[in-house]
Amino acid sequence: MCGIFGWVLGAGKHQDRKTLISLTDLMSHRGPDGSGYWLHETSDERFQIGFGHRRLSIIDIGGGAQPMTSEDGRFTLIFNGEIYNYVELRQELVALGHRFRTNSDTEVLIEAYRAWHLDAVLRFRGMFGFALWDEAEQRLILARDAFGKKPLFLAEMQGVVLFGSEIEPLVQFSGFNRTFDSEALGHYLLNRYVPGPSTFFDAVKKLQPGHYAVWQGGTLKTTRYFTPPVATTVPDIKSFDDAVRLFEETFDEAVRIRMRSDAPFGAYLSGGIDSSAVVATMVKHSAEPVRTFSVGFREGEYSELDHARVIAGRFATIHNELFVEPDAFMEHWSTAVLRRGAPVSEASDVPIFMLSEMASRSVKMVLTGEGADELMGGYPKHRAEQWIGLYQWLMPHLLHERLIYPLVRSLPYGMRRVKILALAAGERDLVNRMRVWFGGLSVGESEAMLGRLLSATPPDLFPYSSGAESSLRRTLFFDQTSWLPDNLLERGDRMMMAGSIEGRMPFMDTVLASVVARFPDEFLTGGKGGKTVLRAAMDKILPPEIVRRRKVGFRVPIGEWFRGPYRDFVQDMLVSEASSVAKMISGPKLRRLVTEHLNGRQNHERILWSLTNLEIFLRTFRIAT
Repeated sequence: MCGIFGWVLGAGKHQDRKTLISLTDLMSHRGPDGSGYWLHETSDERFQIGFGHRRLSIIDIGGGAQPMTSEDGRFTLIFNGEIYNYVELRQELVALGHRFRTNSDTEVLIEAYRAWHLDAVLRFRGMFGFALWDEAEQRLILARDAFGKKPLFLAEMQGVVLFGSEIEPLVQFSGFNRTFDSEALGHYLLNRYVPGPSTFFDAVKKLQPGHYAVWQGGTLKTTRYFTPPVATTVPDIKSFDDAVRLFEETFDEAVRIRMRSDAPFGAYLSGGIDSSAVVATMVKHSAEPVRTFSVGFREGEYSELDHARVIAGRFATIHNELFVEPDAFMEHWSTAVLRRGAPVSEASDVPIFMLSEMASRSVKMVLTGEGADELMGGYPKHRAEQWIGLYQWLMPHLLHERLIYPLVRSLPYGMRRVKILALAAGERDLVNRMRVWFGGLSVGESEAMLGRLLSATPPDLFPYSSGAESSLRRTLFFDQTSWLPDNLLERGDRMMMAGSIEGRMPFMDTVLASVVARFPDEFLTGGKGGKTVLRAAMDKILPPEIVRRRKVGFRVPIGEWFRGPYRDFVQDMLVSEASSVAKMISGPKLRRLVTEHLNGRQNHERILWSLTNLEIFLRTFRIAT
């Protein structure tokens, strides 16, 4: 796991090695164990290629330094991530006559490209963002893994192409235009995150998951190479027992190959079924006790530490706990925004950052349960979507808008699940319904806040394009192509790497995704709580109270903290003379939101969290709006 940064600079734009080092080293948290830098000119001397790398050593600690150049000098690579099936790929390549100088997955990536060219990315079972220079073809390959676990940002300007694992090195480049993308603001209010390929910087885009880009002769062309199997696979598993068996075998392998490491590792344990399944499977493949790490709060209703202790005790792990206090949370908050390169979408991101700092004192890598819900149908919305069509057929749109909608809007925050369900049921537009499920503002609310009309069309329509007849599969496709890469997986990368920890996610395995896509809908959401196959597979392994727990989610008591220790902070961020957000948002509406929340009349924690993070982001990156 590492951080990469680089450039392609045209005539008159060339930079020195000192600049490359200083910008790359802004990501030293991603790679505290080593660094490397490479400057090169194209054969026609028109362009300068720059590669910078920060290394967190996990595989082939002594021999995997980067940038890595092949023995014949043709290929030079910087790589962030891990190729978990590198052992098997290496054996295949050796049989084809390839030679290796190291035991690293980095060299396997180089030789895989030599053997299979751009098709090599289809063989990688892992997570990656890489840049590879091919001297013979005079071209640069930039690629991002199938589900977008690893980031890769791009910025194209006049005579300049920049790329990197994080946004900060790009925006610090001399002459970079920090123009704020006002369209992204609307999408942020609607979604609570900025959907790719957009960012809040007009000049910075995300290379989308499952894409590679080829630069050659001054032109950059991007191509999609992966579509989640849930959109392309016809379910063909008829027996539930066969489904459970296939899942068990594939999940076991997904965990086992993610335990390949030459450095100490462990697991993040929440006490839910997803992370518990990961820990239980790790124990099967470990000769030593597994190290586990959990985070919680003094406020008991927000903490799952008791459930995590049950699993830690059951499997005799070396268990570590972190209690998050408001002061410590505040100390990490602005750094989390800096590392994210965007407002922090979920309050739970910051505790993950804090837990990663703690875990990095004893391990370099952890396995997590991220992605299980989006792969296997674990959210309430996945079960509800199957009935929304019937509701909309029975309930005329006008009656819903005039009768149901006003009643639902008046429900107290304690009934937020019912409220979101009712609002989603009445939303006939798929794009807007996907937004409603995650608690963003409606188009009307966003336009009222901003005082202008919005373009509600997403920057990328691909997440809404599956065309599947099944409402469940359409929703899972959206989750896997938007909600995961642009929100939860961003947390998994940026917050863990901020603490110098690599996170590996067995549920985000492409082979496992292909297997699960073969299951009919009822094998996923047919039982209480969803993830029916997963629960059946874990029924004989995990305690019943873990298998049968309803999904709670990792929540932070931010609403209470806004009324208590953060009261003055929120007012300074949002309604003071120094607030940039106060100049972007309708003043009366913003003051009403703050006043109602601080006085306890309404719970506006989600929108206040979003707006406060936006203000921190604007101040951190010194953006004029």
